[in-house]
Amino acid sequence: MRTLIQALKTKELRHKILFVLGIIIIYRIGSFIPTPGVDYKVVQQCVGTMKTTQENFVGLVNLFSGGAMLQLSIFALGVMPYITASIVIQLLRVVIPRFEALHKEGQSGETKLTQYTRYLTIGLAILQSTTILVTARSGALFNYQCGQVVPDGTVWNLVVMVLIMTGGTGLIMWMAELITDKGIGQGMSVLIFMSICSGFLPQLWQIGWGTNGKNGNWIYFGIVVAVLVVILIFVDFVELAQRRIPVQYTRRMIGRKMYGGSSTYLPLKINMSGVIPPIFASSILAIPTLIAQFGKSDQKWVKWINTNLANTTSIWYIALYAVMIVFFCFFYTSITFNPDETADNMKQYGGFIPGIRAGSATSRYLSYVMNRLNTVGAVYLLFVALIPTMLIMMLKLNNRLPFGGTTILIIAGVGLDTLRQAKAQTEQFQYTGFLLEDTDHVEGADVSTSEKSETSTSVLEDTSNESDESTRGEADQEDSTETASTSDTEAVDASEIKDAENTSSEDDQNTDDQSE
Repeated sequence: MRTLIQALKTKELRHKILFVLGIIIIYRIGSFIPTPGVDYKVVQQCVGTMKTTQENFVGLVNLFSGGAMLQLSIFALGVMPYITASIVIQLLRVVIPRFEALHKEGQSGETKLTQYTRYLTIGLAILQSTTILVTARSGALFNYQCGQVVPDGTVWNLVVMVLIMTGGTGLIMWMAELITDKGIGQGMSVLIFMSICSGFLPQLWQIGWGTNGKNGNWIYFGIVVAVLVVILIFVDFVELAQRRIPVQYTRRMIGRKMYGGSSTYLPLKINMSGVIPPIFASSILAIPTLIAQFGKSDQKWVKWINTNLANTTSIWYIALYAVMIVFFCFFYTSITFNPDETADNMKQYGGFIPGIRAGSATSRYLSYVMNRLNTVGAVYLLFVALIPTMLIMMLKLNNRLPFGGTTILIIAGVGLDTLRQAKAQTEQFQYTGFLLEDTDHVEGADVSTSEKSETSTSVLEDTSNESDESTRGEADQEDSTETASTSDTEAVDASEIKDAENTSSEDDQNTDDQSE
């Protein structure tokens, strides 16, 4: 809250916040504009029917997209094509050497990879919009519980609708990049956050209020809110936790200057994979459910899938979901973090881990540490992902729980990242102690100038009697901060220092003249 107040007081940051809010308003308005060719009244009836029945994977995806998918709006695809394209491009770095080479080129290479991501986003948008429209026309999108939502099924009409939805995806991608460049936070993350919150809060309120205030349960509402707050605090604590590996850099002489000789650390997060494992696991488990919608309901394999995989509280679903989360936790971390590359970079710049030899030994040590962190991270993801399922089973909410493990991780992760960026940009405009009046900055605390004036007056009186001590203290401070850049020509022998201290002030002056 303090960061937000300080940001609103700064003109530049206030403009950025208003710009982000304007983009969010446009994004939310587009989520309710129906695609031309869709019967809007029938769609609203279908959405109302879906709310009163047991929600499946389609309902969860609709919550993730902010309700735009079931509305069949121009922003029905949301940010999912861009997220999928980004993950695919990142995974292809392991398969295609060209992508790995571009990643190592720096800014120019990342620009090229971003361009490839945009092209792939448009391709995935065409594919996904076609799938959604065909599924909606067949009735499988709404579990065959409503009428025809696309009256005109001609090829030309479907092509126009696909182009409009694809254009909406391109517009969302452009707005997200505008937020990243001219606003605060990462654009896609901010839009995902707002999409989740737009459907999250109404469904959370529905647990207590119910339908028209009749079938709600405020006790369950309080339990769900309390569990949600505890999980968010726990997620924030784990996401901020780090395993800091100390790294020491040796001194190197470049020209006439000395570089290095400093000690730092390599921060490794407990959850290096982020929200990717739950997303991958739920997406893979949704494939059989989507395939079963095109089969006959009386077939055995369709019944088995609808009983075990379409129901998120079944034993088969929970077991497969947990196994996939653990697998993708180790798999995705092995792709994003390369111990060999990290060890080579440390060795190239003269860095080493104390007690560990540079090179292959450092790589093995980093792999050992990452395996231990991944084990803890997998258990953490399992706990967060399965807590909503346990609440559904205990409280018998009939899958009406408005949040899941992925939702909690995204809300906490995006909130923390946006808050960090806002705080960093706020500190750039804080001139406390330099230009602002009546305030001073001392180790994170604001001290008034009136209090400081009394201290400064006493200090000035003391400095008139203790000038030698203050001069010596300033010299010690300068030596301590500039040790790494001090040349050998500025060193003084210990014997000369001892002789200079024992002589009188006149001899001291003569000695200084002779040394000069």
